[in-house]
This record gives sequence, structure tokens and C-alpha cells, in this order.
Amino acid sequence: MALTFRMIKTLLAASSLLALAACGQAMAPTDPEIAAVDGWCFSGGTIHTANDAQPTADAVAVVGNKITYVGADEGDWCPVGAADYALNGYALYPGLTDAHAHLIGIGKREMELDLSGVTSVLELQDLVRMAASNTPIGETIYGDGWIETHWPEGRFPNRADLDAVTDQHPVILQRADGHAAVANSLALSQSSIDGTTEAPFGGAINLDAAGEPTGMLIDNAQSLVAGLIPEMDSATTEKAFQIGSDVYASRGWTNIHSMSVVPGNVDTINRLSNDGTIGIRVYNSVGVPESRAGEKVSDMRGGMSAESPLVTTRAIKLYADGALGSRGAALLAPYSDDLGNSGLMMLERERALPIFQSALRNGIQVNTHAIGDKGNKAVLDWYEEAFASVPRGEWAVAEPRWRIEHSQILDVADIPRFKALGVIPSMQPSHAIGDLHFAVDRLGADRLAGAYAWRALIDTGVMIAGGSDAPVEVGDPRIELHAAMQRTDLKGYSNENWGLDQRVTPQEALKMFTLWPAYAAFEEDKVGSIEVGKHADFSVFDKDMLDPSIEPMDAEPVMTMVDGTVIWSR
Repeated sequence: MALTFRMIKTLLAASSLLALAACGQAMAPTDPEIAAVDGWCFSGGTIHTANDAQPTADAVAVVGNKITYVGADEGDWCPVGAADYALNGYALYPGLTDAHAHLIGIGKREMELDLSGVTSVLELQDLVRMAASNTPIGETIYGDGWIETHWPEGRFPNRADLDAVTDQHPVILQRADGHAAVANSLALSQSSIDGTTEAPFGGAINLDAAGEPTGMLIDNAQSLVAGLIPEMDSATTEKAFQIGSDVYASRGWTNIHSMSVVPGNVDTINRLSNDGTIGIRVYNSVGVPESRAGEKVSDMRGGMSAESPLVTTRAIKLYADGALGSRGAALLAPYSDDLGNSGLMMLERERALPIFQSALRNGIQVNTHAIGDKGNKAVLDWYEEAFASVPRGEWAVAEPRWRIEHSQILDVADIPRFKALGVIPSMQPSHAIGDLHFAVDRLGADRLAGAYAWRALIDTGVMIAGGSDAPVEVGDPRIELHAAMQRTDLKGYSNENWGLDQRVTPQEALKMFTLWPAYAAFEEDKVGSIEVGKHADFSVFDKDMLDPSIEPMDAEPVMTMVDGTVIWSR
């Protein structure tokens, strides 16, 4: 049974270190009273620091919530009264950070109709049929997580597929990337969508040969059916955050850069962090409401509760284009498998520039989603224009550290511009090993030269903030490290088009999920590496995922520590 943060807090207050014996032989405490423990001593395994000046260590000591010793396992390095954690061959890393995910979505995935394992249209229909049998007539059936690229039908699902299952429930099923959804005829009808409906800017309503909606709604067109999806009440929202935090702690994550956070949820996140419901660190990137673009982040949030020591909110999130899988990513040339389509821009220069200029003057970090080569080029152009248009003396911070979220398909000529502009590519290795099965069809071989170009970007001198984009992807650090270092799917498959020269070294992979995300969140002096004076955030696994002889997926998380406190233990 996995121990959640709140369960462990109870054990800490009421029992001894034996209460944490769920770690097996990994924990060998010297002090029987856990309430008396004010520190930790780690030795006896592999300790990776993410510090190039001292990449590994034999021992680490913690007093309170700070690291006090990193070095050899000799002498009196372990403070009196500290818990002696014998690693017994396990591997300890700086706390692993997912630099791009959606905390509420991770929790919601555990609470809703999960379609992530669906392997065909027929299986999708079976799951909807089961849901319909348990849903009152007239209520919406909503699910997400499907992705059709491996299905034998070789196509998107459509409204006819869903109509064949139920015509008594509106059905809305979102694709895994969040950039498309399929709806049945009842949902379309109740939303007044037909062949004459005009899609909103940044969206598309796919039509069949007869000019009627297929049921597929791309990007902003999904808003047309949003009124049929029940809103989350406060209790459901809090439950989703709690589950998301617990799931992530159990996977070895200590920190999440949570994207597109609803401004009104920031206070909730702070409160849940302060009371221990959320145990991991959270770096919020607030979604910009259309009506409030250009405001300070603090103004968007309204009445703020007390900030949590583990929560930071200083960034905004915008969307420049759609996703590759749903053919919404904006491309400089048409899709190779859809020559009449070059994707969708979801952001315009006229709207973007005032937001960017205001962000520079107010110290707001800007994180913009861009996947296609056209989308990425546009964002780099707009960032550059904003930097030039606001005098340096008016910048609130000398290094804005703006990011492009995904930076997925780049024009090769744009790769050096990240370093030149000081822009951070925030990239998700698991996207590459999922997309390799269809990206060559979407793009052709030539455009793959700038696709998922980790090595090329790092070689220019930039830091890549590594993430997963969960719940779009699983959100497992083992998958991300595997993808970054091996660039194959989990079965070992790759192909001649897939740029194996873009793989990264184990040390670079580690920094993509530790030190570089810390830099991307202005927290490199606090977390991201194991150095004296930094906070004690650690992830412990039973095998060394950076060892080339070990497959990361064969490792299992053992313990997750944040700020000197164990928030999850196996």
C-alpha cells in the first residue's frame, strides 16, 4: 500500500521510524522516535547530484529541510539524532521535476472515463456503452485520453460511431492531446452545430463529403460543446488536486510545473499545500482569461490566501497553435497527409504583443505553447519583437526566462534563436517516442530534421526544461528518461527517420528533470541539485535509471522527499 503525504504526517506525529518500514530494508533508522528526527543521512547507494562539479557522492546529510553535507562516507558527517537511511544499493537523485504537466488533469484522469488504453473504435464504443448503462438518460458522458494512431481503423472516431452506442446521452470524448474531441449527434444538436456553423478563431469543425460535421472538433472549436460538460464543484476540484499530488509523489516526482491553471484555483492550491493535502512543489503557469489579458498575475487571481512555501505563481500560459496528432499544429507548409491543411494558429500578433509587453514590465514569465514550425517561428518572432519594444530599463527582471512549451517541430534555422533570445525550450521526451509512429506521415522526412531536437538545442548552450505533458502522456519519470536517452518507444522501436543523433547523455537527461526545470522556474538556488544549502528534495529508486546497462522502466520508486519530509514511501 502506498502511503500518502497526510498518512505519513500522521505516522510521523504518532509513531516511530518503524512505521516507515514499508521501505523494506532501504531504511535503517538510528533513532527509534520519528518525532525526534530533525535530519536524515543517506549512504550506501548511488547518489547523483546533477552538479557537474561533483556529479556523484557517497553520502548526503540533511538537517531540518536543508542539505548540510555532500561528499565521502567517512568521518562524522552524519548529524547526531538524524535518521540513517541505508540505501542498500538504491539510487538517490535530486527531486525529479515534471516541467510541463497539468496537476488537476492528472487527478481528473483518475476520476473520469479513462480512454487512454483504448486500442480501436470498437473498444471505444464498448467503454461508452458501459458508461451509458450507468449514466441517467440525458446526462453527458465525458471522457478523455483516446489516441487513434495505433487503431486498426486508421482514422479518427466520428459521430456515427458514438450514435451507434447511444442517442440518449450527449457524448464528448477528448483526444489525449487535449486539442480535439469527438461528439455524437445529440451533443452537436444540443450545441447548435451543423454544416453551416462557423468555427471560432483557432478552431475547426471537420466536415464529411456531404458537408456535415463528422463529430470531430479541433482546438478552439471544442468550446462549442463545453456547455454540456458539467463544471467541477469545489469539492471535486480539491479531490482532483489531492489525487494528482498523491499520484505524482508515488511516481517519484517532487515538483510539477502546472500549466494552464485556472486563476481562481491558485488560492485553492496554496491552501491545500499549506494543510498538507498537496505534498509536492507546484510552480503555477496561469491560463490567461481572454478578458483579462495584460493584467498582473496577482490581479487575475483575485483575493489571495497565504502563499505556501511549496507553491509559486509567477507565470502565464498561452497557446500559439494546436497539436500534431490532430493536425492542428501550425506548419509552414501543408501536412504531408492532408495537403489542404497547414494547421491552426490560436494566437495573433496583435493580441500577443500587448500581453508580452505588460509581462516584461510586471515580471511575469511567459510560457507559450507552440508545436508546429510555423507556430514556433511566430512565437520566437513575437518574443523578439516584445524584447526590442520595451526598453531594458523597464524590464522588471533582467532575465525574463520566457519559455516555449513543447518546441516540438522547429525550422532548423530557428534552433539557434532560443539561445540568442534567452528563450527556454520546455520539451517532453515522451511525445517524441509516441509521435514517431505517425509524425513522418504528417510531416514527411525532411521536416523531421528539426523535430524533437534535444541534442541540437543543448549544443547551442540552452537548457531544456523536461516534462511529460500529463495527462496527455502518462507522467512517469522513467518513461521520460528512457525517451530522452534512447529515443525509442518502450518496445525498443525507432526508425531511420527518427534522429537517434538527438539523444542526450544520462547526465543531461537528469538535468532535464532536475536542475534545468529549476532554472526555468527561477529556483536554481533552492532546488534542482544536491548541494549544501539547497532544500532536501530527493527521489529514490531501487535501480539506477542513469546506468546504461539498466532499462529505466525496470526501476521502481522507493521514496519521495520534499523539503526534508517524506511525502511517499513504498
